[in-house]
Amino acid sequence: MKILSYKNISWNILKTISSLNFSIILLLLIALISILGTVIEQDQNLLYYQTSYPMADNKLFIINWYTIMLFGLDHLYSNWWFLLIVFLFFVSLIVCTLSRQLPVLKNARNWKFLQQTKNMKKFKVFKSFYLASISNMIYSLNNCNYYVFHRGYSVYAYKGLLGRIAPIFVHFSIILTLIGAIMGLFGGFIVQKMVPNGETFHINNVIKSGVQSRLPYDLLGRINDFSIQYNPNGSIKQFLSSVSIMNYEGQPLITKQISVNSPLIFKGTTFYQTDWRINALRFQLGQAPVMQKNLNNVTIDNKKVWFCSIPVSFKERVNIVITGLKGDFFLYDADGRLIKACNVNQPVEIYNTSFIVKEIMASTGLQIKVDPGIRVVYLGFFILIISVITSYLSYSQIWVKSTVNNINLAGFTNRAALAFEEDFIVIQKVYFYYTFQ
Repeated sequence: MKILSYKNISWNILKTISSLNFSIILLLLIALISILGTVIEQDQNLLYYQTSYPMADNKLFIINWYTIMLFGLDHLYSNWWFLLIVFLFFVSLIVCTLSRQLPVLKNARNWKFLQQTKNMKKFKVFKSFYLASISNMIYSLNNCNYYVFHRGYSVYAYKGLLGRIAPIFVHFSIILTLIGAIMGLFGGFIVQKMVPNGETFHINNVIKSGVQSRLPYDLLGRINDFSIQYNPNGSIKQFLSSVSIMNYEGQPLITKQISVNSPLIFKGTTFYQTDWRINALRFQLGQAPVMQKNLNNVTIDNKKVWFCSIPVSFKERVNIVITGLKGDFFLYDADGRLIKACNVNQPVEIYNTSFIVKEIMASTGLQIKVDPGIRVVYLGFFILIISVITSYLSYSQIWVKSTVNNINLAGFTNRAALAFEEDFIVIQKVYFYYTFQ
């Protein structure tokens, strides 16, 4: 009795997990949590959440920094309870596919002869006429691209079986997508770096990684050149970085100029162009050696500018303002009056002292990402697109029963009823044509 009770409990659990209502509830729950994850910024530090979601003077009193940290909403997509919901949805799809979808497909391919006319009259589409020629009916069904099965005085025909396969492929595509996402979660990593122009970099400074991820320590990178393309009005059009990937002997393996929408992909590692920054100024004052001065960044009228102050003599200073990497900059005196607009490598005379800017030193922002499940995700989406297209195909069935003086014809389709009725009329026309010929 206990064994039978355990079997009943297990069967009821599997039946609940494989039900359509349970899957829809889980899918809606995942969608709502994903929406919450787009509203609440992810992977920020505690100070950010305390500033953005204070406990006092918070209109959304339920969502504050304490509840965000308590329930792990700051890293929602890698939280254990979110992964548990995704896993339940994954299991629900697999159980539903094995216990419901595959048996339905197998049943759809079986021959379903109806031996009694009263069973055929239950269908909405039903015709009966006094001319009985089973061979002509089979020919007319073949003429309309139906798969025909004949036994005695009964005929069964169907077409559009792909329409029945589509739900299985939908399940399969979602399962593949979830598998790819889990592979990326546990085996992927994201690295953020700011690399000065002309410098070599290692793949480090990991901001997010899976428990099974491995950094490619045998690779080096180098920023050969960084440049910015400007629009005619002076706004930034695109920023570009020439990146070389090298082995530890310094031999280049691949070189590509990357931009925001054109990353470099090498052995599963993707290098994205994300940001840029002006760091310092290299200049020469008089006969002194070339010096370097860090630049401060401020925003004026929604526009970034960089500036620094350089002593020219014991009494005089000059302020340098840079608006971008186009090579031009502005010199101001201590009172804020414009002295001169200059370019890089253009010598000028300031307070009887020669001054020349050798280089505006910039850094490019890189995001280095590895996602071992990305191809599986793409395959899942591709299958999903194909399954959506095939789901528009109608699965139609026709039954024929021949008697001594008449022939009965009944049919059913799961969608596109008007098109099926037109098929029904064509079948009858072809049948009458060959019967009276």
